[in-house]
Amino acid sequence: MLNRKLLPLVVRTSPTGHFKKIVFLDRDGVINRFPGQSAYVTGLQDFHLIPGALRGIRRLADAGFEVNVISNQGCIARKLITPRALRGLTARMLTKVKKAGGRIQGVFYCPHQTSDQCFCKKPNTLLFKKALRGRKLDLSKVFFIGDSREDVEAAKRLGCRSLLVLSGRTRRRDLKKFEPKPDVVKKDLLEAARWIVQKRS
Repeated sequence: MLNRKLLPLVVRTSPTGHFKKIVFLDRDGVINRFPGQSAYVTGLQDFHLIPGALRGIRRLADAGFEVNVISNQGCIARKLITPRALRGLTARMLTKVKKAGGRIQGVFYCPHQTSDQCFCKKPNTLLFKKALRGRKLDLSKVFFIGDSREDVEAAKRLGCRSLLVLSGRTRRRDLKKFEPKPDVVKKDLLEAARWIVQKRS
């Protein structure tokens, strides 16, 4: 049953309405190191940036993209971290991004477990729609960079381009049995960002 006391956690850092180019990012395995299967990032001691990730975000920002993070964080429902602590962790991440010259417009977390049967946990698309705020965009020109089947499935449901990076939970050998297939496979966020900027230039 859905825990109605748990609402999506949203951290907005700046207005989003004027951007015409949008990239969505997963967090764990894309920006920071994947903590492991059935494991979570519950504190700063677990949060380790993937080399090149900050440069990738800066590359997107410099090219005029709106960047939003969409992440499943069932650790809240499991009471492994409080919403307040997750906000603090997010603030530290955003500070690192800003110091590196990048920019993230919003961070959207689903706090639920799969058993909650919510509408915000990827591959559902509620959090993406919250980020889009009803804007009429050609979603085939929107990109989602993730590291899992759920991320690719979410992109397909939304109607945007899916980029799978191999810096998280998925390895190249896993791609043979991967369904749905990602549109593009890249090594990491930096490589994916370079591809997107070149594609939309």
